[in-house]
Amino acid sequence: MQEMTALLSIGTALAVGAASPGPSFVMVARTAIAASRVEGICAALGMGVGGLVFATAALLGLHGLLLAIPSLYWVLKVVGGLYLAYLGLQIWLNAKKPLISSEIEPISAATTTIRAFILGLTTQLSNPKTAVVYASVFAAFLPTESSPVFNLSVAGLIFAIETVWYTWVALVLSSNIPRQAYLRYKAWLDRAAGGVMIALGFKLVASAENP
Repeated sequence: MQEMTALLSIGTALAVGAASPGPSFVMVARTAIAASRVEGICAALGMGVGGLVFATAALLGLHGLLLAIPSLYWVLKVVGGLYLAYLGLQIWLNAKKPLISSEIEPISAATTTIRAFILGLTTQLSNPKTAVVYASVFAAFLPTESSPVFNLSVAGLIFAIETVWYTWVALVLSSNIPRQAYLRYKAWLDRAAGGVMIALGFKLVASAENP
């Protein structure tokens, strides 16, 4: 009963966190609208795997490690923030660039889906605040002693939450109306998305306190 209560508490807390706007949402939304539904889902799967990595790290004591080595958290924030800003800059610079033509898409389908997965994964992993949130939630709700089955259940639950949420985002935003709106206002929407990513990246860097 204690483990079930803890599992529900962790799932609820992290589901709310996953649904909140952030760089992951921006990246999946843009991928689904600009590329394709399949690539959006692949990016969502990357987000899920990234969440699984953070969950595993948190279960292994990442929070304690970051507290013991403050400089490590500082480095993670700076590097992660700069990477997010870099992604935003690439979106901004390519705002006027037309999408890949339909004649080329079938040839490069495997490459683009793998690229979308990697982009989702790296976007998720580049935000160390996610790791701290996971570790904090685990510290608050994990029972003093937990079984291997419980730990596996927690990891599986987090993978499911991240993947299902971002897959839903990809499915909704890859439908016809959002796609047509994107094609019409591509330059402006890409600049807006890129600007948000750059701002989030620099905000993360600015929040890094000197160790």
